[in-house]
Amino acid sequence: MDDWRRKYTRKLAVVDAIVILWAMAGALIVRFAAPSGAAVFEQNNRYLVLTAILAASWWLSLGLMGSRDTTVLGHGADEYKRILSASFWVFGLVAVVSYALQLEIARGYVVIALPAGLLSLLAARTIVRSLLKSERRSGTSSSSVLLIGGVEGVAHLARALANEPMAGYRPVATYLPNATPDAVSATQIAGLPNLGIDPGHDAIKRAVASCQPDAVAFSSGVPLRPQTIRELGWTLAELNIKMIMAPALTDVAGPRIHTQPVAGLPLIHVSTPNLGNGQRLLKRSFDLAGAVLLLLVLSPVLLVIAGIVRFDSPGPVFFKQQRVGAGGHHFKMYKFRSMVVDAEVRLDALKSHSEGNGVMFKLKADPRITRVGSFLRRYSLDEFPQLFNVVNGTMSLVGPRPPLPSEVELYQRHVHRRLMVRPGLTGLWQVSGRSLLSWDDTVRLDLYYVENWSVAGDIAILLKTFRAVLARQGAY
Repeated sequence: MDDWRRKYTRKLAVVDAIVILWAMAGALIVRFAAPSGAAVFEQNNRYLVLTAILAASWWLSLGLMGSRDTTVLGHGADEYKRILSASFWVFGLVAVVSYALQLEIARGYVVIALPAGLLSLLAARTIVRSLLKSERRSGTSSSSVLLIGGVEGVAHLARALANEPMAGYRPVATYLPNATPDAVSATQIAGLPNLGIDPGHDAIKRAVASCQPDAVAFSSGVPLRPQTIRELGWTLAELNIKMIMAPALTDVAGPRIHTQPVAGLPLIHVSTPNLGNGQRLLKRSFDLAGAVLLLLVLSPVLLVIAGIVRFDSPGPVFFKQQRVGAGGHHFKMYKFRSMVVDAEVRLDALKSHSEGNGVMFKLKADPRITRVGSFLRRYSLDEFPQLFNVVNGTMSLVGPRPPLPSEVELYQRHVHRRLMVRPGLTGLWQVSGRSLLSWDDTVRLDLYYVENWSVAGDIAILLKTFRAVLARQGAY
């Protein structure tokens, strides 16, 4: 294991222990701080033993569930999911055992310990993750990777890893079995040196020894015999080097992938996107409950913004615009007016100055934006009325960006898959750069969402939206 992995594994073990002890001790003190509680505690000191056993079990469970596995550190939601699973398993087991053995455990003690410890664990991991991300931005605390495969496969894998540096994989060299010298010299993959083209096991082993990577990644369609790959797997295991197989699948989320071994061959099954009626009903229920709650909470803010817009410049408070929703149906999308009343009329004169991505019109210094409108757009406050669209069913809390009819006319055939679900008030495009995204990146994110969405994913995007809005990245 590389040094950074050892360091962070030890660090997380210590952090988890401190947080759990703090939560359990705190629950013990709070629950039995009152005179009546103190009397119960004095008569029955078994809570000290219970606290020690529960704290140790919780800490061990976090390790057994892989929450400290370095493959999930610093990137993605798996780390947090494993913390949740480990915590609920422990306390679920406590509930089962206490019921089966008729043990009398103070409910207040458990009610305090679980949320306090869980929230503290998530907060502590977030802080540790931010430190890890800072180190990865500077090029440290990442695993060096040797990429092996065909020219196109390795180039695609190199681009993918370069686009996600926070995942912790840093390509350092390539090895292109059976590639011609001309192809190698003509193809400079991400500026990486190529260590050879000989498909033999011994030649690749020498390249690995000279490079000494933390991991070796085989791209899709690697031009090597199955026996050679198997022997390389044995060699890498002896050298304590991780082996990574990168399939040709792209933009497919983990829950849709299942592995089934058949005669020693791991077959990868990819389930169809979750677009059934049951999933749609679940998403609609989540949208309706969330939108109604947000409207109730934000109603004072909405009234204040409406008043400011009304008195800032002549014109209506709300701006209504035709957009294309699920199934290609048109609907009226609501926003707080952030432009002058004749903005649509003046659009044609400004199209030649567009700073968008070729399909969507964007202009940083748009002369049609009002003084208040500039502030509203900077913090996405003009989007709040779209909650009414969510309530009436034309939009969702989370989904692809709602396109204009003129944009849909320019869609290629595969891009129409964006219209399989309701457009969203926020989405992956919102938390990934908004107007700074290229058209291809916008489409890729929207299609990824359409084919892999889940309620848990929607919640994660909503939480990230708050941070993205404050950062104002790509908002104009």
